[in-house]
Amino acid sequence: MKMEDFKFSTLEYKRPDFEEMAAFAAETKERIGKAGTYAELKEALFAFDEKSMDFSTDATIASIRHTLDTTDAFYEKENEYIDTTLPTIVPHFLAVNDALRNSPFSADFEREYGRQFFAKMELDEKSFCEANIPLMQQEAKLCNEYQKIMAAAEIPFDGKTLNLYGVQKYFEHEDREVRRGAVRAYAAFYHKNEPRLEEIWDELIAIRNEMGRNLGYENYIPVAYMKQGRTDYGQKEVESFREQVRTVIVPLCQKLYEAQAKRLGVEDFAFYDEKRIFPDGNAVPAGDDDFMVGEAAGMYHEMSPETGEFIDFMIEHELMDLKNKPGKASTGYMTDLRRYKAPFVFSCFNQTIFDMQVLSHELGHAFAGYMAMRSQPLSDYYMESTDIAEIHSMSMEQFAYPYAERFFGDQADKFRFAHLQEAITFVPFGVAVDEFQHICYANPDLTPRERTLEWKKLEEKYMPWRAYEPDDFFDRGGYWYHKLHIYLYPMYYINYTLTTMGAMEFKKKAREDHDSAWADYLNLCKCGGSMSYLETLRYANISNPFEQGSVARAVGVARDELMNSPFMA
Repeated sequence: MKMEDFKFSTLEYKRPDFEEMAAFAAETKERIGKAGTYAELKEALFAFDEKSMDFSTDATIASIRHTLDTTDAFYEKENEYIDTTLPTIVPHFLAVNDALRNSPFSADFEREYGRQFFAKMELDEKSFCEANIPLMQQEAKLCNEYQKIMAAAEIPFDGKTLNLYGVQKYFEHEDREVRRGAVRAYAAFYHKNEPRLEEIWDELIAIRNEMGRNLGYENYIPVAYMKQGRTDYGQKEVESFREQVRTVIVPLCQKLYEAQAKRLGVEDFAFYDEKRIFPDGNAVPAGDDDFMVGEAAGMYHEMSPETGEFIDFMIEHELMDLKNKPGKASTGYMTDLRRYKAPFVFSCFNQTIFDMQVLSHELGHAFAGYMAMRSQPLSDYYMESTDIAEIHSMSMEQFAYPYAERFFGDQADKFRFAHLQEAITFVPFGVAVDEFQHICYANPDLTPRERTLEWKKLEEKYMPWRAYEPDDFFDRGGYWYHKLHIYLYPMYYINYTLTTMGAMEFKKKAREDHDSAWADYLNLCKCGGSMSYLETLRYANISNPFEQGSVARAVGVARDELMNSPFMA
């Protein structure tokens, strides 16, 4: 099949051949060891790179189709087989890395392709040992179980049976009692599943901490940092950033919510009021799901030649699945099919401003992947570290602001205000999620009740405005259960908050000089994962968020725009 001919819906799935891949890795190791010239070394490595891309593409097709319908028994079994078998092949990949590092031509390779390739290799080696293979397999099973519980959610509300995305639409309802009821129904789902969710989390903490000890660490935290690709900052820098959020952003959020309560005319502002930004209703999409995708296509064609080419590619090859439906995993993501140099975007529309966020955020990830796959010579550089990746997505949300009329008509200003407020008010929650994970892994003997109490303390620290129903499940600290990243992607969540700072900088730069800002953004997308986090920031002319005062500078324009908005009057 030619690359330009494929459509995702008709792609043939072939189970990844682990034995064949392991044999090819062994052959590559030998070829590298025997290479008499730099050209021979490169030939061996690029052949291995191409084989690896085919292998990963087969695995990704199974993963996508499993999340598209978690009730499909075939892809559930294929996904489980891949998750449990994948750790067994890691030693073969690491052996190729060792051969490259020990080659007399490794310095030539580094000169041509950069130090980051070797930095990533070192992280891979430091974060893996064969004793962890069975633990990684257990971890994968628990994560799949969590996802299946979430996907199978059936919440009775408003005479309907809704999934997790469906019920959240009611969080914005005009009737306060309906909002209250929707949140109660949402919380009831987690309360009902609390025993097994807590067991899964307890087992994941134990398994991951054992992985950390097997690698010589006290717990899993250093391993999680390595798995996130962090080569030039650590826990101390993250702690200092969280403190900047507490002192700079939390007071701003307090003012925003006080103004919102006044706007809504409620004195007892509660959690179920947070999503209702305006008394006469939030902005809602001006059309159905297909309308939104069509307008997104128009927006990306207006935005730049590169984004126009990108969105045509995504639509032509059926690389987006965005409509909500039963059995679909309750998540959103961008992944890649490397054989085809193709991003894939998955989400669940719910007819709120969330849909616009999908069309800018997830497609921001996808655009970056599309550009990197056409700019970088090595598949290792197609995807950047996760802390950089979220700058692409969150900045694209800001670049989409001028096109809001396409999606919301005369409610565009409402969308822009609500979206910007949410971008800022999200940050305290995001750092709370990060600190919660640090607490759990560092204190594995905490009981389930003690862990939920720790979350309650973090809400008081970072979200002092938040008020739940008295004695409600969320009120006693149960809200953390809904955040799938805690279960599935250890230590990932801080990325959203760090990169909000980058997105706010792009917002400021675009206001001052749009062409220059867009040029920096394109450079950011094209460089992929070829540099470390701080190197990439410098390359794209973005500030270091760990420096004192950086948070206040980054959010300055957004703060002024929100506080001076007519909606605050």
